[in-house]
Amino acid sequence: MIKEANNSAINVRYSELSKTSCCLSCGEALGHSKPQPGEICLDLGSGRGNDVIRMAESAGKDGFAYGIDISDGMLEKARKNAEKLDVKNVSFIKYTLESLPLESGSIDLVISNCTLNHSSDKQSVWNEIFRVLKNDGRFVVSDIYSMDTVPEKYANDSETIVECWAGSVTKEVYMNTLSKAGFKTVTVIEESEPYDKGEIKVSSFTIEGIKPS
Repeated sequence: MIKEANNSAINVRYSELSKTSCCLSCGEALGHSKPQPGEICLDLGSGRGNDVIRMAESAGKDGFAYGIDISDGMLEKARKNAEKLDVKNVSFIKYTLESLPLESGSIDLVISNCTLNHSSDKQSVWNEIFRVLKNDGRFVVSDIYSMDTVPEKYANDSETIVECWAGSVTKEVYMNTLSKAGFKTVTVIEESEPYDKGEIKVSSFTIEGIKPS
């Protein structure tokens, strides 16, 4: 029930933000990912679709880009943006991150900006990223981790969850989750100094990894 309530709150909150010009990400995953012609790309928490459209343009006519989001408002905005720019090699899908509607081994590149911390089942999310990636496929993810365990009053509060930090876990837990999913080598591209959120400190970072052959 908590997960459903959180997803509902996120849907409402980000549908509202789809009508504004605010910046919603905590990093520059796309800038570090360098999509290549012909690649099949995926953005988890695709928002207004700007990064998906840019990936589709980089991938070219032989490539494709998917955007996954649970916000109706964001998905509607993303589809209108793609139509306005006449970008056809894209698809925006409403779905949860814990069970992706894509075939195993079908994706060359996965990116995400400040979205995975929202999930209450991060292991399933990373298991799915590993599953859908091709062998030697890669991910570049920007996200937030906490210096200490997030107090329960924040972790179970829908308002602080949609603020992109209450669902965070410690860096050790985060990296162990990736290792359990199958990613054995993960590189930290950039990392912020810790900053205050509620009663704890958090840090933003961008990481990359490759699915082993």
